[in-house]
Amino acid sequence: MSTEPFQLAILWPALAAGLLVTATHVPLGIQVLNRGIVFIDLAVAQVAGLGVILAGRFGFEPQGAAVQIAAFTAAIAGALLLNWSERRWPDVQEAIIGVTFILAATGATLALASNPQGAEHLKDLLVGQILWVDPSALWLPALAYALLLAAWFGIGAGSGRFAFYLAFACAVTVSVQLVGLYLVFTTLIVPALATRRIARGRIVAAYLLGGLGYLGGLGLSIVSDLPPGPLIVWIMAAFGIALFAWTSRTPSRALRAD
Repeated sequence: MSTEPFQLAILWPALAAGLLVTATHVPLGIQVLNRGIVFIDLAVAQVAGLGVILAGRFGFEPQGAAVQIAAFTAAIAGALLLNWSERRWPDVQEAIIGVTFILAATGATLALASNPQGAEHLKDLLVGQILWVDPSALWLPALAYALLLAAWFGIGAGSGRFAFYLAFACAVTVSVQLVGLYLVFTTLIVPALATRRIARGRIVAAYLLGGLGYLGGLGLSIVSDLPPGPLIVWIMAAFGIALFAWTSRTPSRALRAD
């Protein structure tokens, strides 16, 4: 019996999840890079993951409303805390970001220490389980992302710091649970970094790069039986390096000031 229908049944929901994440994280990633706060997203994503773990620790259903509220509350609290620290102690902001990240990461480890499946839960948080995304679970993230994109392209891109952090925390909260921490960070930073010398059509190029990264990584995972999360990271990074090298050879493509 051919395995192609089975492979396609697994591949399309995973690819849809990746494209949904790419849709919101590309414009947010460009802003993150422009604002010079690259590692804040990693810290906020880890804090959101800690919120998910703590909600599960207290017995709430993984897909329940309480978990989503806990994750969002943790993410926005972490984002606003770092926003406040940046204004108060800008000279040590990078150190504060690092401490926040490591506290959230080790907090997740401690919260899962007595759980027999703790190591697996932690792996799911970091690497994700994109290849096993339930198609019926995609509509809610799709709705959330659509609202975020409408707000972002309507007023968000030119709004203040608070609106940016609010949109960022919402997106990260949904995405960490959908694809894992590593893919959240990769999708935010790699397309934005790889296209930073493109003057026109930057966001289109970034979207294409993100989509090709997910498609290539998932396809390679199917044929190689290797985990899709790390493959997507490496494929997207490889495409990003190639694109940046190509645009760097042509001065006319140098990025104009945003």
